Amino acid sequence: MAKIAKRVEKSREGIDRNKLYDLSEAVSMIRERSATKFDETIEVAMNLGVDPRHADQMVRGVVNLPNGTGRTVRVAVFARGDKAEEAKAAGADIVGAEDLVEAVQGGQIDFDRCIATPDMMGLVGRLGKVLGPRGLMPNPRVGTVTPDVTAAVKASKGGAVEFRVEKAGIVHAGVGKVSFDAKAIEENIRAFADAVIKAKPSGAKGNYVKRVAISSTMGPGVKIDPSTLSAA
Repeated sequence: MAKIAKRVEKSREGIDRNKLYDLSEAVSMIRERSATKFDETIEVAMNLGVDPRHADQMVRGVVNLPNGTGRTVRVAVFARGDKAEEAKAAGADIVGAEDLVEAVQGGQIDFDRCIATPDMMGLVGRLGKVLGPRGLMPNPRVGTVTPDVTAAVKASKGGAVEFRVEKAGIVHAGVGKVSFDAKAIEENIRAFADAVIKAKPSGAKGNYVKRVAISSTMGPGVKIDPSTLSAA
């Protein structure tokens, strides 16, 4: 434990916790301080000026990161017949109908993203209490209830990231790996931030993006100047 504490303390050296850094500088600092034996995930967290307890202040959406997430995503698809075959051909890891519903109800949730064709939602609706709390419930608003299962599976495998604001007004996601080059990480962060900004709800008043920070799995957080998130 002492060794870990010492490493964490060392990784914080040179970071001013009160300063807002330029995006490029923040990414460099995070990458330079990674000292683990595994390829850490880089996370971005945005504090928003919303209260998600109100329906008109909910922030939710999906973004296709231009450089992918760097992680292997297991995709489950609820479909029958031709659509089931289409899903398998597109690379879905698990495909089924009543059998898959039964497996999920029994606690077998060996997937990271869940897609359903519209005709399956009568069945899938029974899984709300199981999939909902895990953020896995298919939803047409984020493209996971769709007749185009090929596009949905490929998007999920290729870098599609869902986001949903939490109670404290924070939205966060993994946007790449430390091993990515700096430009790829910056492009992913900008794409994510842009999607969150475009998802600004009608009920949001005042300052929408309050704070932004990035960190790696085992590393410190670095605050970002929101004005440097623009690709311009």
